Amino acid sequence: MIVNEERKTSPKQRIIIILIAILMLGSTFALYAGIVLNYQNADTSTTKSNLTDEETQRFQELLAEYQSRVDEQAAELSGKYFNTFKQYRSRVKAFNAADVTELKVTDLKVGTGREITELDDVDYAAYYIGWLSDEKIFDSSFDDASNPTALVEPIYGSTNMIQGWLEGIAKGTEEGFIWDGMRIGGVREITIPSVLGYGSTDQGDIPANSPLKFIVMLIETPPEVEYPEGLEELYTKMGL
Repeated sequence: MIVNEERKTSPKQRIIIILIAILMLGSTFALYAGIVLNYQNADTSTTKSNLTDEETQRFQELLAEYQSRVDEQAAELSGKYFNTFKQYRSRVKAFNAADVTELKVTDLKVGTGREITELDDVDYAAYYIGWLSDEKIFDSSFDDASNPTALVEPIYGSTNMIQGWLEGIAKGTEEGFIWDGMRIGGVREITIPSVLGYGSTDQGDIPANSPLKFIVMLIETPPEVEYPEGLEELYTKMGL
């Protein structure tokens, strides 16, 4: 995990996640959903669907079609970037947690695209590997971190990323050490002290006070996957 509560997705993908939850929790005639109000503190509300039986069936069909489009784009991107990114899997090794007292960055490949110079510059997508000092990978963009065969959807830039991620990819300085911001197409290893990660709070598989390491590859933000015709109208009719 690299954001404060959940992996960052595009706005439309977040809506689809909500809608899938609705279908799982609801029945044909009454659908309920927990809507994420923000990434830091998720709140929920329950809304009754206004869809007829026929519209609900159509909604499910369109939702499946949209998900198929998302999967197709992810597979296309994986075909383009997987072989490049896979080679960095071998850099995941154990490290001495006590030695990680400040943010450090190491460029493994300098990109040729535009540079990320500000912490709030989130116009990018990324593939990544995140691991702990004992070499355990707690999250990655691989379909299987141990034996990867493909990449899942990239994550999208967000100011809700942990501070170490934001500072690690943007132009910055740490006790006199100055580094350039990452460029699109670049790959960087970022070593993050716990204070710039999750601090004294457990986060899933990440114990409290854990320094983190990431390998990050930035790519251009992919084109937004369009809704099938009629899906957004049905979503609106549901009153969410």
